[in-house]
Amino acid sequence: MNSTVTSTQSASRRVTAELDGDFVVFMIGMRVNKPWRVSAWLPVFLAMPKMLGELGKHPELGLLGGRFAGTTLIQFWRSSEHLNAYAQSRQNEHLPAWRAFNQNARKSGGAVGIWHETYRVAAGEYETVYVDMPAFGLGQAGKLVEATGRRATAAGRMGGATGSV
Repeated sequence: MNSTVTSTQSASRRVTAELDGDFVVFMIGMRVNKPWRVSAWLPVFLAMPKMLGELGKHPELGLLGGRFAGTTLIQFWRSSEHLNAYAQSRQNEHLPAWRAFNQNARKSGGAVGIWHETYRVAAGEYETVYVDMPAFGLGQAGKLVEATGRRATAAGRMGGATGSV
């Protein structure tokens, strides 16, 4: 029996995500500090869809998947090298948007803030479980498999003993 769950299938059972090899979790967000300064924060807000469109059309750039959570975007990248190459590329959408933000930020008096965090994750050094959920988070970036056998517990999914939830 094949234990892989298709990413479009709504999981009506307990599944976990698997992703081959190391990967990177990248979180980025913005905070509107002065809502009345629309001209300062709107360009920041509007830059992201262009970048996501570009990344969606070019999987070779390394983005595996992602999802918005409010004003935070959580992304999964193949490697930090892919992420950094995209961020620094003069041929892609990010660098011009970053330069424009920096120029406008100096003039805006702190009207909008941005932040990001990057985490390198070694192969097998993560744990996920999804119950009655469609593909979500790492489950969108990797593949969903039945959470049975060694995958039935958090410890088992992390490669340890199978005695905990």
